[in-house]
Amino acid sequence: MKIPSELKHKPVIVSEDYDRIDGRKAHKSDAKGLSLGLAQWNERGNVDISAKVWRHTGGKWSRQSEELPLHRVLDLAILIIKAKKVFRERYHKNEKDYPNYPSLDRIGLQGDAMNVEVCTDNEFIEDDLDLFEATLAKDDEIISERLNVLNGLLKELNS
Repeated sequence: MKIPSELKHKPVIVSEDYDRIDGRKAHKSDAKGLSLGLAQWNERGNVDISAKVWRHTGGKWSRQSEELPLHRVLDLAILIIKAKKVFRERYHKNEKDYPNYPSLDRIGLQGDAMNVEVCTDNEFIEDDLDLFEATLAKDDEIISERLNVLNGLLKELNS
C-alpha cells in the first residue's frame, strides 16, 4: 500500500508494506508503512524530521496516535541508520550507483524484507531530499549521540 504524500507529514524515506514484517502481527497488521520525513508541525525556518507509523483502517488512513512496540522502534532505528548512511554517502554516489533507484536497500527481516526507498510520489521530493539532508546534518550531534549510546548498549548486550 502506498504511503500518502499529500498530507502534512511529508515522507522522504519510506518503507512501504511494513505490515508484512510487523513483528507478531506480520501479514495481519494495520501498520502499512514507516516513513522518515518532514514533520507536520514545521514552521518557516524551523524544520524537523519525524518518524511515522502509517496506519490504515481498511477504509482510510488513520490519524490515531499509537504506542510503538519495541520491534517497531528497532525497525525505525534501522530505517534511521540506513537513511543516515545513504545521506552520508550522497555526495559520493548518484542514482546510477543505485541500480534499482528509487530503491535504496532491502533489509532481511522475518523471512521477508524491509524495503528502503526514496518516496517518488512526493511531488517536491528533490527539494524535500535537500531539506531532509540539511536537517539531518543540523541534528547530527543529537542523532549521533543516541546512535553511539545504542552502539555501546548493543556491544554490551552481545558480550
